[in-house]
Amino acid sequence: MSTLARRRGLRGSAGFNGLTGRAVPNGLTILSGLALMACPSVVAGATPIDLVAQEPPSAGTPAPAAGAADPDWNDAVVLRLVERAREQRQSVAVDSAMTSYQARALGNVYFFVDRADSIQHVLVKGDQVALDLYWRAPNETQQWIVGRRDERVLPTSIRYHLDHLTVVQDDFGDFIRLGDGDEVEAVAHPLAPDAETIYDYALTDSLRLSYAGGQEVVRVYEISVRPKDLDAPGYVGTIFVDRDRAAVVRMNFSFTPASYVDGHLDYIRISLDNALWMASHWLPYRQEVEIRREIPYLDFMAGSTIRTTFDIGDYDFNVDIPDDRMRGRGVRAVSPNQQQAFQFEREIFAELEEAGGIGPSPTMEEVRTQVREVVEDEVLSGLSGFRLHAARLSDFARYNRAEGVFAGAGVTLRPHADLQLRTTGGYAFGRRGASGALSLSREGSGFVPTLDVYWDATGDIGGHPGATPLENTISSASGDKDYLDPFFRRGATLTLEGRPARRLSVRVAVEDHVGARDVVSGPDSEFRPVRSIEEGTIATLAATFRSGLPAGGRAALTIAGGFMNDRAFGSTSLESWWDFEDRDERWSGRVSISGAFTESGAPPQTFHLIGGRHTLPGHDYRAFGGNAYWLARMETTVPVWRPYLGVRAFAALGATYLDGVVLPADWAVTGSSDLRGSAGLGLSFGYDSMRVDVGRALWGSGWEAVFSVSPQFRSWL
Repeated sequence: MSTLARRRGLRGSAGFNGLTGRAVPNGLTILSGLALMACPSVVAGATPIDLVAQEPPSAGTPAPAAGAADPDWNDAVVLRLVERAREQRQSVAVDSAMTSYQARALGNVYFFVDRADSIQHVLVKGDQVALDLYWRAPNETQQWIVGRRDERVLPTSIRYHLDHLTVVQDDFGDFIRLGDGDEVEAVAHPLAPDAETIYDYALTDSLRLSYAGGQEVVRVYEISVRPKDLDAPGYVGTIFVDRDRAAVVRMNFSFTPASYVDGHLDYIRISLDNALWMASHWLPYRQEVEIRREIPYLDFMAGSTIRTTFDIGDYDFNVDIPDDRMRGRGVRAVSPNQQQAFQFEREIFAELEEAGGIGPSPTMEEVRTQVREVVEDEVLSGLSGFRLHAARLSDFARYNRAEGVFAGAGVTLRPHADLQLRTTGGYAFGRRGASGALSLSREGSGFVPTLDVYWDATGDIGGHPGATPLENTISSASGDKDYLDPFFRRGATLTLEGRPARRLSVRVAVEDHVGARDVVSGPDSEFRPVRSIEEGTIATLAATFRSGLPAGGRAALTIAGGFMNDRAFGSTSLESWWDFEDRDERWSGRVSISGAFTESGAPPQTFHLIGGRHTLPGHDYRAFGGNAYWLARMETTVPVWRPYLGVRAFAALGATYLDGVVLPADWAVTGSSDLRGSAGLGLSFGYDSMRVDVGRALWGSGWEAVFSVSPQFRSWL
């Protein structure tokens, strides 16, 4: 059965105003235009709507049969509906019941960097925009930027195209153009004249919206759209139209790869939601656009994304619009001082704080799913299907006492639709051995699988990395300080990741663990001895649950079981953290609490080590170990010369426990025996991207200076 023909679990949301629930003009009834959000929501004062899939057909326009093997592309029914929708788009300009309107749009624009294998994103910049919208018959539109402010979290020189800061008032007209033509140039609208020569259409769903206490009903059809030639520029997605009027209710879409002018573009996803006004006019209500870019020739597991969201409301109809408001180009702006003086009701990052940070957008995930259902087997990324690959800088070159000098590289292939194959390989000159890895992933919704196969991948004992591979390379090559406790892994791992929020992931692994040895030390070397492990084949099954916590915290609970050398064992670990920031930017901070327990039958390389860098500064590095531990850490940064310099303070408490286990003698590690702690001060530099901390051991006498990179950048090093 075609995915497109399967029934989808659609959700409804009603709202009487897109602008934080403010009162709407008297006598107007507004119904959300099929706002398929992550969960149903109702703005204060609104009447809930009832959404029922597969509404019985009206005369002359039959609904699609549920469970049909495949949709009927380009049948007479859908083509007639498309023609009606086209005529409706033209007739709005001559509707005597509406001669003009003005409205207000409030928007947020977030620019951030994401990592393909992580849900965490790095925010770079945020903007807030306020627009006054004007429309006058027959088809005059004008937008005025009346408010704008921004805040940089990291240094950037990005300048947005004008259409990133404005809304779409006419469903794009007959041609879709984005980024002043630098991103998408003149893609034909699926309801433009003669669009049937460019696109295929299929009627794939029928819905009923009821509102006003069930007294009013709006029936909506979903039309899937794809280009006849998928190698040409074109629209891919869905259009929802009102059955009675054939007016556009919602558009969810992306583009074919040939549509993208900029070779850096991975994708552009767009959702345009309309609302029903005066019981007859579908006008803009909510719009969301996501534009993602990567380096065209290098897959570095990183992309930059612009996400724009606008809510449109406060409509006033048939008003007298002064001519001077409609003159000039389609978008104008008040003076910069007037824009800065605009009184926004919410802080720039309030939306992110409520959501717990930047994560996958439910609306954009809905768009991605619908687009994929329309063209199941086609690659839709604008990026090259063959690129160089490195998961981090140290994949190209690194140095440690177990490998010596290592050099490597990788490639990324996209052989088919949602499949992506990443391969890496290299040679360790000190160890005189090659290593390699292959990762096959499939994008999608539900549980997304990733298969990793690897040979001599470097593992690290202890659970708390003391340094990134790049930082470790610098310290090892320059000062005999290797913060890695290495061993090697050979095997395969299958991971099933829940999308879009990744609240649940399941991992199955079977691998051989092989001990490492020091291959670089000479007579005068001061490297720590390489710790031994229990060698053999280990099989593990683990499930990780992620959730929110009170006060904006986040948590990840992992429950695992394993088997090695005729012994079974289990383990449980918990990580939790809270990020805080004063709204007046006077300080920021983080509180984290973690802990774990591993049964005594587990191999020692799965136990836990704390002490020194990133755990208890001032104590000897990884001096305390056991099969159980807990660690609490608090840190805060106060800017003194924002954003270039800040003062830091931190404190940490923790302990380890040996419960019926004996650690290898060459580890030189004991249980903490009691509470251990650290406290210290430091400096942060350049948007808090680099840090120098000096910590002292509590209940001890050690001092330690730690230079490190901010945690949000460590995965790329």
